[in-house]
Amino acid sequence: MNYIFCGYRKWALELYKIISKKHKNFFLITSKTQLNKQKLQKINPKFIFFPDWSWKIPDYIYNNYDCVCFHESDLPKFRGGSPLQNQIVRGITKTKTTAFLMNEKIDGGDIIMKKPLSLEGNLQDIFERMKKNDLEMIENILKDNFRTRKQKGIPTFYKRRKPEESELNLNKSKEYMYNFIRMLSDPYPNAFIKIGKHKIVFKSVAYEGKELKIVGKII
Repeated sequence: MNYIFCGYRKWALELYKIISKKHKNFFLITSKTQLNKQKLQKINPKFIFFPDWSWKIPDYIYNNYDCVCFHESDLPKFRGGSPLQNQIVRGITKTKTTAFLMNEKIDGGDIIMKKPLSLEGNLQDIFERMKKNDLEMIENILKDNFRTRKQKGIPTFYKRRKPEESELNLNKSKEYMYNFIRMLSDPYPNAFIKIGKHKIVFKSVAYEGKELKIVGKII
């Protein structure tokens, strides 16, 4: 029995490395061009896992294979793109990793399971928690240790953030600026401000006492 793992960011590839050491029947796909009919027919996966994906999935894939997406929100809240950023910028510190079966609705498929996810700390801290959650969920799915259910509640939907939305408003509170900068550290389009002909790009931030300590560069 075979499985496919779809991901391309550093944290997702680290997760795949952990899984592939234990399970030899996992196949890695890192781009939308690799996710094609010929490859899927050859592998014939029982599940296709999407812990980290930025492209729309063709309907022939989710209509013919069980596609499991991992979304960093307590679905049906915060459907859509940039779920981490769209929650952090609103001051949310506790959410869920939701595993669900893909269908024609964006983030609207049946829930498989959920696990708590803290949004505190820097993005690398959050990525480590995401890896832990996704690993535990995948292991449970491989053991058929789950039960699907319909999503309940009023859905909220947010669009994927664009690079131009990374410009920082200096008139906001320090807490807001802290959240804004930390949610846009690498690999995302970093927060920035413009001063004359130059741009200051913020790479990381710490909130210590009443001060924001920032690492940045001038472009």
